[in-house]
Amino acid sequence: MKITQVKTVVVNARMRNWVFVKVETDQDGLWGWGEASLEWKTRSVAGAVEDLAPMILGEDPARIEHLYQKMYRQSFFRPGVIGMSAISGIEQALWDILGKITGMPVYRLLGGAVRDRVRMYTHLGGGEMKAVYESQHSGDASAMVDLALEVTARGYTAVKVLLTPPTESLNGAALYRHAESRMEALRRALGADIDIMVDCHGRHFPANALEFCRVLAPYRPFFVEEPVPPENVDAMAEVKRSSPVPIATGERLVTRFEFRTLFEKQACHIIQPDLCHCGGLWEAKKIAAAAETYYVGVAPHNPLGPVANAAALHFALSTPNFLIQEDMLTDVPWRWDVVRHSLTSKDGYWLPSDVPGLGVEVDEDAARLHPFEQEVIQSLAARAADGAVLDW
Repeated sequence: MKITQVKTVVVNARMRNWVFVKVETDQDGLWGWGEASLEWKTRSVAGAVEDLAPMILGEDPARIEHLYQKMYRQSFFRPGVIGMSAISGIEQALWDILGKITGMPVYRLLGGAVRDRVRMYTHLGGGEMKAVYESQHSGDASAMVDLALEVTARGYTAVKVLLTPPTESLNGAALYRHAESRMEALRRALGADIDIMVDCHGRHFPANALEFCRVLAPYRPFFVEEPVPPENVDAMAEVKRSSPVPIATGERLVTRFEFRTLFEKQACHIIQPDLCHCGGLWEAKKIAAAAETYYVGVAPHNPLGPVANAAALHFALSTPNFLIQEDMLTDVPWRWDVVRHSLTSKDGYWLPSDVPGLGVEVDEDAARLHPFEQEVIQSLAARAADGAVLDW
């Protein structure tokens, strides 16, 4: 059996374009699907998949580690997040093929289930970026509270929110009070039984980040995510050492080599690899295994499409130090129309499936109804009072 074609199917889902990857074989009716979606880099990722395809055409798709090594090492320059997203999508598709060959769901090939169900949380985003920003950064917290109550009524036991506005290297007391008042309103409405995660989006320098952690601490956030940008691990470690709340990071890191420094410097409590960026399922398993030796939990990042959801389920089912999984299921109302899938959920948990492979198939006819569109370039929120660019 040999790989005969590698292609992408791009689906515009308003906030982002989903980049689905299809790996076809010379065995009739046998192919695999993966996802390589990367916001504002759609053309680049699709091009990277095209660049990688010649490395694996004619190869045995079951040699997943071998093909990963070829794609990662034999282009000389190590891939960054664009190249690794392309590799991730291809790699997931190879696991999908292997599962179909063996008649087994992918989580069994990854070591088997270590849990019976997978706890989920959802981001109180979804829809247009402008609406998300206005909802989560206006002076009135009622819209955010209403949305949180709607989400928890659907069975979720955890939610994630953006509470901390983009800041300069230092900021005044008003922004701290803004974040604190919104967290207070959420905690009052949701009670102690619902976990609340706060996503800082890497918007702050250490002094600001620590003060936000301090003002949020009385309301017991489950964790504070990416309080500082990911480039400087020492800064993240500084925040983690002094923070009164758990720190999570990692969505913008790729491969075990970038995560290694986080572990060695003990710079976080929770890592958040994205299976569509970090190198795929097997690389994420390696990252998680390294994290386990430092007593670090894993809460994978995933605001992406339905193939990414399926891959995340198989990873979570088979990973001992998995904690909780992000989803974003309200981005477009037709989300599940572009795939045929075996995903089921109950009371805020995803349930296992015994369908061979990843258990999801892209409906290419339905996908063509939502062709590529340029994502909205977000600048409304990422400006200082003097017009300088800030982290979104």
